[in-house]
Amino acid sequence: MLRVKKEASFASKHNAFPYQVETVEAIKSLDYAAIFHEQGLGKTKIAIDLALTWISQRTLDSVVIITKKGLVRNWEQEISAHSYFKAKTLDHNSKTLFYAFNTPARLYLTHYETCKTAQKAFSLFLKTRRVGAICDESQKIKNPDSAVTHALHSLAKGFRRRVIMTGTPIANRPYDIWSQIWFLDQGDALGNDFHSFRASLDLPQESDGAAGRSLFSEALADIYLKIKPFTVRETKESCGIVLPTKEVENVLIDFESGQERLYAQFRNELRAEVVKDSKRISDDAEAILKRLLRLIQVASNPALVDESYRGTPAKLPKLRAILDSALASGSKAIVWTSFTANADWLARELKHLGAVKVHGKMAIEERNASIAKFKEDKDCKIFVATPGAAKEGLTLTVANYAIFYDRSFSLDDYLQAQDRIHRISQTTTCYIYNLIIKDSIDEWVNELLSAKHAAAKLGQGDIGKRQFNAEMSYAFSAMLADVCQR
Repeated sequence: MLRVKKEASFASKHNAFPYQVETVEAIKSLDYAAIFHEQGLGKTKIAIDLALTWISQRTLDSVVIITKKGLVRNWEQEISAHSYFKAKTLDHNSKTLFYAFNTPARLYLTHYETCKTAQKAFSLFLKTRRVGAICDESQKIKNPDSAVTHALHSLAKGFRRRVIMTGTPIANRPYDIWSQIWFLDQGDALGNDFHSFRASLDLPQESDGAAGRSLFSEALADIYLKIKPFTVRETKESCGIVLPTKEVENVLIDFESGQERLYAQFRNELRAEVVKDSKRISDDAEAILKRLLRLIQVASNPALVDESYRGTPAKLPKLRAILDSALASGSKAIVWTSFTANADWLARELKHLGAVKVHGKMAIEERNASIAKFKEDKDCKIFVATPGAAKEGLTLTVANYAIFYDRSFSLDDYLQAQDRIHRISQTTTCYIYNLIIKDSIDEWVNELLSAKHAAAKLGQGDIGKRQFNAEMSYAFSAMLADVCQR
C-alpha cells in the first residue's frame, strides 16, 4: 500500500449539494459506475469528492482523472478550488511520466491522448498500486475503432475502480453509449458485439413504418434498464436545484438574394461556380454529405465556400440586433458557429464589442487566454466559439445569452454548448437563439436535432415510452428529399 509522510487534508473546501452527496454515496463502493448527470450540475465536484473518498478510506492509493486536452487547465483550477490536494499533471514525456509514476502522488490529471501514447507506461504503473480512473467527457471514447478507445479499453481492467462521466452519453447517436459502457464492464450489460448493438439503434425513417419505429423505441428503452444498476442520472428538473429559466427561440430569417442564388445552385444542380484560393472552380457536391455541408455553409455565410461573395449574409443583421439588445441590458453573450473560418470572421465583425474567439485551430494557451478575458474583463462582451473547442467543461455564466449562428447535425454539440451558460452559478434568465434561414437546410437540422433529443431522453431514462412517442417526430426523413431537391 502506498504511504506518504504527510497527507493533505481530505476535507472539501465547499459543501456539496444533497444530490451530489447522494451520488458519491451511491457509487463509492461500486467497482464501476456511470455518472450521467445533465450538463451544468457539477459533475466535476462529484468526481473530486469521490476521488477524495476513495483515497481517505484507503480503498485506492491513487486516482487518475482523464479528460480532454483542452480541459486540463480547467480541471487544475477546479481541483484547487474544491480540495487541498494538487494533482500531478501527466504529459507524453517519458522522463516526466517515469518520475510522476514513481512519486507517492494521490491525484493524477491527464488527457486521453496521453493514455494512448503512454499506454505501456500506464499499464506498468497500474501494477504497482491500486489506482482508480475517472473518465471525464467519456463520449471521447464513443468510437470503438479509435486508437484512444483501444488504449482505454486495454487499460480498463488494470484500474481497480472505473467511472465515466458525461451529460450527453447518447445525444448524437444512441449506439455511442456502447463503447463507454464496455470500458466499465467489458460487455456484461450491452454485450460484446458493437455492430449487433448498433443495428437496432439507427434512427428509423418514415418508410420503416410503425413496426420499425416500435422496434427502435423498444431497443432505446432497453438501454437504460440494462445499465441502471451502476448508473446515476439527474436532470435539472429532478435534482432539486432551482436554476433560472431557459428560454429558447427559433429566429426565422429570409435569404439575402446573392446567398439564395448560390444556395439554389448547390441544391438544384449539385455544383456551383465559386472562387477558392483566388481561382474560379466548379465545386461538385454530388456526394450527399458534402452537399448537406455546403448547404449549411451557404445558409450560414456564403464566403465559406465562395471568396467572391460580397453580400451581407442574412443572419448577420439579426445577430447584431440580438447582441445590441443583450448588451443594452448589461449582459454578455456567446455566439456559436460550427466553422472555424466563421469564428474568425464573426470575431472581426464584432471586434468593436470586445469579442474574443475560441476554436480548434488555436493553441490551447490562446484559447485559455480568450476564456479568461471573457470571464474577467468587463469590456469583453462577446465570446465567439465553435462547439468542438468550447462546448465541454467550461462554466461561462458571466453570459446569459447564447446565439447559434449555425448548427451541425450533432445534438451533443447543441446541448453542451447552450448549457455553458445554463448551469450552477447562473442567476439570470438564459436566452438561447437559433438563427434559421427559412426554406433551407436549417429547418431540417432543427427537426433532426429535435428527434435526436427525444431519442436521447428515452435511452437515458429521462422519459418513458409514452412520452417519447408523444414527442418523437420522424418528419426529418421526409424533409431530406426537399432539402436535397429531389
